[in-house]
Amino acid sequence: MTQKYKRWYDHDPLLVEVMELLRNFKADLRDQAEVFLKKIEDHVGKEAIESFYEKVKPINGNRWYDQDPVLSRAVELLRVVPQDIQRQASKNFLKALRDQGIEVDFIKNIEEK
Repeated sequence: MTQKYKRWYDHDPLLVEVMELLRNFKADLRDQAEVFLKKIEDHVGKEAIESFYEKVKPINGNRWYDQDPVLSRAVELLRVVPQDIQRQASKNFLKALRDQGIEVDFIKNIEEK
C-alpha cells in the first residue's frame, strides 16, 4: 500500500528541508532559484519553461511560493520532475548554499542522506 503525503514533497526528508529553507528565506535564496531555472532553461529552452509554467501556474495563488514568480517557477519545475531528480536538485541546491558560505545546521550532513 502506498503512503499518502499531505504535500507533494513530503516523500523525501531532504526535499522537505529544501522547501522549508525556501519558505523561511525566500528573499535570501531567490538567487539560487534563479540559478536552478537557468540550468533547466539551458537544457530544455526558455520557451519550453514558459509554456510549461503557463499550464501549471496557480489560478488563485494561495501557496506560499506563488507570490514570487521566480520561486513559483522553480518549485513547480521541482514538483513535476522524477523523484531521483528532485533529490539530486535538492543536494545541488544545498551544496550551492554551503559553497556560498550559507550555513544551516542540516547542510553539514547532506552527503549522508
